[in-house]
Amino acid sequence: MVSTFNKDTDTDKAIVSETATKAEVMVRVEGRVGRLTLCRPQALNALSHEMALTIESALLRWQTDDSVSLVLIDAIGEKAFCSGGDVAVLYHQGVAGDIESFRQFFRDEYRLNALIDGYPKPYVAIMDGIAMGGGIGISAHGSHRVVTERSKLALPECSIGLVPDIGATHLLSRSPGYLGEFLALTGERFNASDALFAGFADYYVPVDRLDALKSALIESGDVDVIDIYNESPPTSSVLADIEHKINSVFGAESLADVLSNLEKLEDDWAVSVAKKIAYSSPLSLRLSFDLVREARAIPGIDNALGREYRFVSRVMESGDILEGIRAALIDRDRNPSWKHSSIDVIPQELIDLFKQDAPGGNLVLKPSLEVGT
Repeated sequence: MVSTFNKDTDTDKAIVSETATKAEVMVRVEGRVGRLTLCRPQALNALSHEMALTIESALLRWQTDDSVSLVLIDAIGEKAFCSGGDVAVLYHQGVAGDIESFRQFFRDEYRLNALIDGYPKPYVAIMDGIAMGGGIGISAHGSHRVVTERSKLALPECSIGLVPDIGATHLLSRSPGYLGEFLALTGERFNASDALFAGFADYYVPVDRLDALKSALIESGDVDVIDIYNESPPTSSVLADIEHKINSVFGAESLADVLSNLEKLEDDWAVSVAKKIAYSSPLSLRLSFDLVREARAIPGIDNALGREYRFVSRVMESGDILEGIRAALIDRDRNPSWKHSSIDVIPQELIDLFKQDAPGGNLVLKPSLEVGT
Protein backbone atom coordinates (compact mmCIF):
# COMPACT_ATOMS: atom_id res chain seq x y z
CA MET A 1 0.00 0.00 0.00
CA VAL A 2 2.91 2.34 -0.72
CA SER A 3 3.03 4.64 -3.69
CA THR A 4 5.06 7.60 -4.96
CA PHE A 5 3.74 10.61 -6.78
CA ASN A 6 5.76 12.58 -9.33
CA LYS A 7 3.26 15.19 -10.46
CA ASP A 8 1.87 16.78 -7.30
CA THR A 9 0.41 20.24 -7.80
CA ASP A 10 1.94 23.21 -6.03
CA THR A 11 -1.01 23.18 -3.63
CA ASP A 12 -0.43 19.54 -2.79
CA LYS A 13 3.27 20.15 -2.16
CA ALA A 14 2.49 23.02 0.18
CA ILE A 15 0.03 20.93 2.17
CA VAL A 16 2.48 18.03 2.45
CA SER A 17 5.22 20.37 3.65
CA GLU A 18 2.97 21.91 6.29
CA THR A 19 1.32 18.80 7.64
CA ALA A 20 3.49 15.74 6.95
CA THR A 21 4.96 15.77 10.44
CA LYS A 22 1.76 16.95 12.15
CA ALA A 23 -1.25 14.96 11.01
CA GLU A 24 -2.53 12.46 8.48
CA VAL A 25 -5.60 14.64 7.91
CA MET A 26 -5.36 18.38 7.37
CA VAL A 27 -8.35 20.08 9.03
CA ARG A 28 -9.13 23.76 8.46
CA VAL A 29 -11.85 26.24 7.54
CA GLU A 30 -11.43 28.23 4.33
CA GLY A 31 -14.09 30.81 3.64
CA ARG A 32 -17.34 29.10 4.61
CA VAL A 33 -16.00 25.63 3.83
CA GLY A 34 -14.81 23.07 6.36
CA ARG A 35 -11.93 21.33 4.59
CA LEU A 36 -10.54 17.85 5.17
CA THR A 37 -7.51 16.65 3.20
CA LEU A 38 -6.07 13.16 3.57
CA CYS A 39 -2.29 13.42 3.80
CA ARG A 40 -0.88 9.88 3.43
CA PRO A 41 -0.03 9.65 -0.28
CA GLN A 42 2.85 7.28 0.49
CA ALA A 43 0.21 4.80 1.75
CA LEU A 44 -2.39 5.61 -0.93
CA ASN A 45 -4.12 7.68 1.77
CA ALA A 46 -5.18 4.53 3.62
CA LEU A 47 -7.53 5.36 6.47
CA SER A 48 -6.02 4.86 9.92
CA HIS A 49 -7.98 4.76 13.17
CA GLU A 50 -6.65 8.18 14.13
CA MET A 51 -7.71 9.62 10.77
CA ALA A 52 -11.27 8.37 11.22
CA LEU A 53 -11.48 9.92 14.67
CA THR A 54 -10.01 13.21 13.41
CA ILE A 55 -12.57 13.43 10.60
CA GLU A 56 -15.43 12.62 12.96
CA SER A 57 -14.33 15.23 15.48
CA ALA A 58 -14.22 17.94 12.80
CA LEU A 59 -17.62 16.99 11.42
CA LEU A 60 -19.20 17.08 14.86
CA ARG A 61 -17.83 20.60 15.47
CA TRP A 62 -18.83 21.91 12.06
CA GLN A 63 -22.38 20.60 12.07
CA THR A 64 -23.35 23.24 14.66
CA ASP A 65 -20.96 25.97 13.45
CA ASP A 66 -22.96 28.61 11.56
CA SER A 67 -19.78 29.91 9.90
CA VAL A 68 -19.38 26.60 8.01
CA SER A 69 -21.82 26.13 5.12
CA LEU A 70 -20.45 22.91 3.67
CA VAL A 71 -17.72 20.30 4.05
CA LEU A 72 -15.17 19.44 1.36
CA ILE A 73 -13.01 16.31 1.58
CA ASP A 74 -10.16 15.53 -0.81
CA ALA A 75 -6.66 14.03 -0.69
CA ILE A 76 -3.03 14.64 -1.52
CA GLY A 77 -1.62 13.04 -4.66
CA GLU A 78 -2.81 11.95 -8.06
CA LYS A 79 -3.07 8.21 -7.53
CA ALA A 80 -5.53 7.73 -4.68
CA PHE A 81 -8.28 9.47 -2.79
CA CYS A 82 -8.27 6.67 -0.21
CA SER A 83 -7.36 3.03 -0.81
CA GLY A 84 -9.38 1.82 2.20
CA GLY A 85 -8.77 1.04 5.83
CA ASP A 86 -5.20 0.44 6.99
CA VAL A 87 -5.64 -3.33 7.14
CA ALA A 88 -1.97 -4.07 7.75
CA VAL A 89 -2.40 -2.52 11.20
CA LEU A 90 -5.49 -4.66 11.73
CA TYR A 91 -3.51 -7.75 10.78
CA HIS A 92 -0.85 -7.08 13.40
CA GLN A 93 -3.54 -6.47 16.01
CA GLY A 94 -5.04 -9.85 15.17
CA VAL A 95 -1.71 -11.67 15.29
CA ALA A 96 -1.10 -10.11 18.71
CA GLY A 97 -4.54 -11.24 19.88
CA ASP A 98 -5.74 -7.66 20.34
CA ILE A 99 -9.29 -8.33 19.16
CA GLU A 100 -10.77 -5.42 21.09
CA SER A 101 -8.65 -2.80 19.26
CA PHE A 102 -9.66 -4.44 15.99
CA ARG A 103 -13.35 -4.19 16.89
CA GLN A 104 -12.97 -0.63 18.17
CA PHE A 105 -11.61 0.53 14.82
CA PHE A 106 -14.69 -0.76 13.04
CA ARG A 107 -17.07 0.68 15.64
CA ASP A 108 -15.50 4.11 15.22
CA GLU A 109 -15.28 3.87 11.43
CA TYR A 110 -18.92 2.77 11.08
CA ARG A 111 -20.07 5.58 13.37
CA LEU A 112 -18.28 8.01 11.02
CA ASN A 113 -19.96 6.45 7.97
CA ALA A 114 -23.40 6.93 9.53
CA LEU A 115 -22.54 10.52 10.49
CA ILE A 116 -21.58 11.33 6.90
CA ASP A 117 -24.73 9.72 5.52
CA GLY A 118 -26.98 11.84 7.73
CA TYR A 119 -24.85 14.98 7.82
CA PRO A 120 -27.02 18.13 8.06
CA LYS A 121 -24.83 20.18 5.70
CA PRO A 122 -23.62 19.48 2.16
CA TYR A 123 -20.71 17.04 2.19
CA VAL A 124 -18.65 17.26 -1.00
CA ALA A 125 -16.26 14.36 -1.67
CA ILE A 126 -13.66 14.61 -4.45
CA MET A 127 -13.06 10.94 -5.29
CA ASP A 128 -10.05 11.54 -7.52
CA GLY A 129 -7.98 8.37 -8.04
CA ILE A 130 -8.43 5.11 -6.15
CA ALA A 131 -11.39 4.90 -3.77
CA MET A 132 -11.84 1.47 -2.25
CA GLY A 133 -13.40 0.02 0.89
CA GLY A 134 -13.06 2.55 3.67
CA GLY A 135 -12.33 5.24 1.08
CA ILE A 136 -15.82 4.72 -0.30
CA GLY A 137 -17.11 4.90 3.28
CA ILE A 138 -15.87 8.48 3.74
CA SER A 139 -17.04 9.64 0.32
CA ALA A 140 -19.94 7.73 -1.22
CA HIS A 141 -22.24 8.36 1.76
CA GLY A 142 -21.86 12.11 1.20
CA SER A 143 -24.48 14.34 -0.38
CA HIS A 144 -22.33 15.52 -3.31
CA ARG A 145 -19.88 12.98 -4.74
CA VAL A 146 -17.46 13.96 -7.49
CA VAL A 147 -15.49 11.58 -9.71
CA THR A 148 -12.83 12.26 -12.34
CA GLU A 149 -11.18 10.46 -15.25
CA ARG A 150 -8.70 9.05 -12.70
CA SER A 151 -11.35 7.59 -10.40
CA LYS A 152 -11.15 3.85 -9.77
CA LEU A 153 -13.66 2.46 -7.29
CA ALA A 154 -13.95 -1.06 -5.88
CA LEU A 155 -15.12 -3.10 -2.92
CA PRO A 156 -12.55 -5.93 -2.87
CA GLU A 157 -13.14 -7.04 0.72
CA CYS A 158 -14.04 -10.66 -0.10
CA SER A 159 -10.53 -11.16 -1.46
CA ILE A 160 -9.05 -10.50 2.00
CA GLY A 161 -11.64 -12.43 4.00
CA LEU A 162 -13.92 -9.51 4.83
CA VAL A 163 -17.29 -8.46 3.41
CA PRO A 164 -18.16 -5.14 1.77
CA ASP A 165 -18.71 -3.07 4.88
CA ILE A 166 -18.59 0.67 5.83
CA GLY A 167 -22.28 0.69 4.88
CA ALA A 168 -21.39 -0.60 1.43
CA THR A 169 -24.12 -3.22 1.48
CA HIS A 170 -26.57 -0.29 1.86
CA LEU A 171 -25.08 1.38 -1.23
CA LEU A 172 -24.91 -1.86 -3.21
CA SER A 173 -28.54 -2.73 -2.46
CA ARG A 174 -29.59 0.54 -4.14
CA SER A 175 -27.60 -0.03 -7.34
CA PRO A 176 -29.64 -0.93 -10.46
CA GLY A 177 -30.87 -4.50 -10.68
CA TYR A 178 -28.47 -7.00 -9.16
CA LEU A 179 -25.37 -4.95 -9.81
CA GLY A 180 -24.79 -4.85 -6.04
CA GLU A 181 -24.28 -8.60 -5.85
CA PHE A 182 -21.95 -8.48 -8.85
CA LEU A 183 -19.72 -5.76 -7.38
CA ALA A 184 -19.69 -7.33 -3.92
CA LEU A 185 -18.72 -10.82 -5.08
CA THR A 186 -16.21 -9.90 -7.80
CA GLY A 187 -14.54 -6.82 -6.27
CA GLU A 188 -14.70 -5.42 -9.81
CA ARG A 189 -13.02 -2.05 -10.31
CA PHE A 190 -15.23 0.56 -11.92
CA ASN A 191 -14.58 3.98 -13.43
CA ALA A 192 -16.33 7.33 -13.23
CA SER A 193 -19.08 6.44 -15.69
CA ASP A 194 -19.75 3.18 -13.86
CA ALA A 195 -19.77 4.99 -10.50
CA LEU A 196 -22.43 7.37 -11.74
CA PHE A 197 -24.51 4.50 -13.12
CA ALA A 198 -24.14 2.39 -9.97
CA GLY A 199 -25.17 5.24 -7.68
CA PHE A 200 -21.78 5.79 -6.05
CA ALA A 201 -21.25 9.29 -7.52
CA ASP A 202 -23.26 12.31 -8.63
CA TYR A 203 -20.92 14.48 -10.71
CA TYR A 204 -18.08 14.12 -13.18
CA VAL A 205 -15.48 16.90 -13.12
CA PRO A 206 -12.25 16.62 -15.18
CA VAL A 207 -9.02 16.77 -13.21
CA ASP A 208 -7.96 20.02 -14.85
CA ARG A 209 -11.08 21.74 -13.44
CA LEU A 210 -10.83 20.48 -9.85
CA ASP A 211 -8.79 23.41 -8.52
CA ALA A 212 -11.30 25.85 -10.03
CA LEU A 213 -14.17 23.90 -8.48
CA LYS A 214 -12.58 23.92 -5.04
CA SER A 215 -11.87 27.67 -5.30
CA ALA A 216 -15.46 28.33 -6.34
CA LEU A 217 -16.81 26.35 -3.40
CA ILE A 218 -14.55 28.20 -0.97
CA GLU A 219 -15.40 31.60 -2.44
CA SER A 220 -19.15 31.09 -2.56
CA GLY A 221 -19.91 28.58 0.16
CA ASP A 222 -22.62 27.40 -2.24
CA VAL A 223 -22.68 23.74 -3.24
CA ASP A 224 -24.72 24.55 -6.35
CA VAL A 225 -21.55 25.81 -8.10
CA ILE A 226 -20.66 22.14 -8.74
CA ASP A 227 -23.22 22.23 -11.56
CA ILE A 228 -21.03 24.72 -13.41
CA TYR A 229 -18.14 22.25 -13.53
CA ASN A 230 -20.14 19.06 -13.99
CA GLU A 231 -19.67 17.33 -17.37
CA SER A 232 -20.62 14.09 -19.09
CA PRO A 233 -17.93 11.41 -18.65
CA PRO A 234 -15.85 10.80 -21.78
CA THR A 235 -16.64 7.07 -21.83
CA SER A 236 -19.91 5.18 -21.42
CA SER A 237 -20.64 2.88 -18.50
CA VAL A 238 -19.40 -0.66 -19.01
CA LEU A 239 -21.71 -1.82 -16.24
CA ALA A 240 -24.73 -0.29 -17.94
CA ASP A 241 -23.83 -2.08 -21.17
CA ILE A 242 -23.84 -5.50 -19.48
CA GLU A 243 -26.58 -4.86 -16.93
CA HIS A 244 -28.90 -7.39 -18.57
CA LYS A 245 -26.27 -10.11 -18.36
CA ILE A 246 -25.43 -9.24 -14.74
CA ASN A 247 -29.10 -9.40 -13.80
CA SER A 248 -29.62 -12.75 -15.49
CA VAL A 249 -26.75 -14.29 -13.53
CA PHE A 250 -26.71 -12.47 -10.19
CA GLY A 251 -30.45 -12.25 -9.76
CA ALA A 252 -30.51 -15.94 -8.82
CA GLU A 253 -32.05 -16.99 -5.53
CA SER A 254 -28.81 -18.22 -3.93
CA LEU A 255 -25.07 -17.84 -4.34
CA ALA A 256 -24.89 -21.48 -5.46
CA ASP A 257 -27.36 -20.65 -8.23
CA VAL A 258 -25.26 -17.63 -9.26
CA LEU A 259 -22.19 -19.84 -9.64
CA SER A 260 -24.25 -22.40 -11.56
CA ASN A 261 -25.48 -19.67 -13.92
CA LEU A 262 -21.90 -18.60 -14.62
CA GLU A 263 -20.85 -22.17 -15.33
CA LYS A 264 -23.69 -22.63 -17.81
CA LEU A 265 -22.81 -19.51 -19.81
CA GLU A 266 -19.30 -20.65 -20.76
CA ASP A 267 -18.45 -17.36 -22.50
CA ASP A 268 -15.35 -15.23 -21.89
CA TRP A 269 -17.19 -12.85 -19.58
CA ALA A 270 -18.58 -15.65 -17.41
CA VAL A 271 -15.21 -17.38 -17.20
CA SER A 272 -13.53 -14.12 -16.14
CA VAL A 273 -16.18 -13.36 -13.52
CA ALA A 274 -16.09 -16.90 -12.12
CA LYS A 275 -12.31 -16.68 -11.79
CA LYS A 276 -12.53 -13.43 -9.81
CA ILE A 277 -15.11 -14.93 -7.47
CA ALA A 278 -13.12 -18.14 -7.02
CA TYR A 279 -10.12 -16.18 -5.71
CA SER A 280 -12.05 -14.91 -2.68
CA SER A 281 -12.92 -16.44 0.69
CA PRO A 282 -15.94 -18.75 0.31
CA LEU A 283 -17.17 -17.68 3.75
CA SER A 284 -16.94 -13.99 2.82
CA LEU A 285 -18.69 -14.63 -0.49
CA ARG A 286 -21.57 -16.46 1.12
CA LEU A 287 -22.14 -13.81 3.77
CA SER A 288 -21.66 -10.90 1.35
CA PHE A 289 -24.41 -12.28 -0.87
CA ASP A 290 -26.71 -12.54 2.14
CA LEU A 291 -25.83 -9.05 3.40
CA VAL A 292 -26.67 -7.36 0.10
CA ARG A 293 -29.97 -9.23 -0.09
CA GLU A 294 -30.77 -8.35 3.52
CA ALA A 295 -29.94 -4.68 2.88
CA ARG A 296 -32.42 -4.67 0.02
CA ALA A 297 -35.12 -6.33 2.13
CA ILE A 298 -34.53 -4.23 5.26
CA PRO A 299 -33.08 -0.94 3.98
CA GLY A 300 -31.23 1.86 5.74
CA ILE A 301 -27.57 2.52 6.46
CA ASP A 302 -27.94 1.98 10.21
CA ASN A 303 -29.38 -1.48 9.62
CA ALA A 304 -26.65 -2.31 7.11
CA LEU A 305 -23.85 -1.17 9.40
CA GLY A 306 -25.32 -3.17 12.26
CA ARG A 307 -25.36 -6.36 10.20
CA GLU A 308 -21.86 -5.69 8.88
CA TYR A 309 -20.53 -5.16 12.39
CA ARG A 310 -21.91 -8.50 13.54
CA PHE A 311 -19.72 -10.06 10.86
CA VAL A 312 -16.51 -8.10 11.53
CA SER A 313 -16.83 -8.55 15.29
CA ARG A 314 -16.22 -12.29 14.77
CA VAL A 315 -14.12 -12.42 11.61
CA MET A 316 -10.76 -12.27 13.37
CA GLU A 317 -11.49 -15.38 15.41
CA SER A 318 -13.83 -17.33 13.14
CA GLY A 319 -13.19 -16.02 9.63
CA ASP A 320 -10.48 -15.70 6.99
CA ILE A 321 -9.25 -12.14 7.46
CA LEU A 322 -5.79 -12.94 8.86
CA GLU A 323 -5.04 -15.32 6.00
CA GLY A 324 -6.49 -12.92 3.44
CA ILE A 325 -4.42 -9.94 4.56
CA ARG A 326 -1.32 -12.13 4.89
CA ALA A 327 -1.58 -13.32 1.30
CA ALA A 328 -2.43 -9.90 -0.13
CA LEU A 329 -0.32 -7.46 1.88
CA ILE A 330 2.10 -9.17 4.26
CA ASP A 331 3.75 -12.05 2.38
CA ARG A 332 2.19 -10.93 -0.92
CA ASP A 333 2.16 -14.47 -2.31
CA ARG A 334 -1.43 -14.02 -3.57
CA ASN A 335 -2.12 -17.60 -2.55
CA PRO A 336 -4.51 -17.59 0.40
CA SER A 337 -5.47 -20.84 2.08
CA TRP A 338 -9.09 -20.35 3.08
CA LYS A 339 -10.75 -22.28 5.90
CA HIS A 340 -13.35 -23.70 3.50
CA SER A 341 -12.66 -25.06 0.02
CA SER A 342 -16.04 -23.95 -1.35
CA ILE A 343 -19.35 -22.44 -0.31
CA ASP A 344 -20.86 -25.93 -0.23
CA VAL A 345 -18.85 -27.07 2.80
CA ILE A 346 -19.50 -24.08 5.06
CA PRO A 347 -21.56 -25.26 8.06
CA GLN A 348 -24.89 -23.50 8.41
CA GLU A 349 -24.21 -22.99 12.10
CA LEU A 350 -21.18 -20.87 11.19
CA ILE A 351 -23.28 -18.71 8.86
CA ASP A 352 -25.81 -18.33 11.67
CA LEU A 353 -23.05 -17.40 14.15
CA PHE A 354 -21.97 -14.42 12.06
CA LYS A 355 -25.53 -13.09 12.15
CA GLN A 356 -25.94 -13.26 15.91
CA ASP A 357 -25.48 -10.34 18.29
CA ALA A 358 -21.91 -9.15 18.33
CA PRO A 359 -19.59 -10.13 21.20
CA GLY A 360 -19.61 -7.30 23.71
CA GLY A 361 -22.77 -5.80 22.23
CA ASN A 362 -24.09 -4.67 18.90
CA LEU A 363 -23.02 -1.49 17.13
CA VAL A 364 -23.97 1.87 18.67
CA LEU A 365 -23.96 4.68 16.12
CA LYS A 366 -24.75 7.76 18.18
CA PRO A 367 -21.56 9.89 18.27
CA SER A 368 -20.22 11.74 21.27
CA LEU A 369 -18.89 15.28 21.06
CA GLU A 370 -15.86 14.08 22.99
CA VAL A 371 -14.90 11.50 20.37
CA GLY A 372 -11.57 12.15 18.71
CA THR A 373 -10.84 15.36 20.58
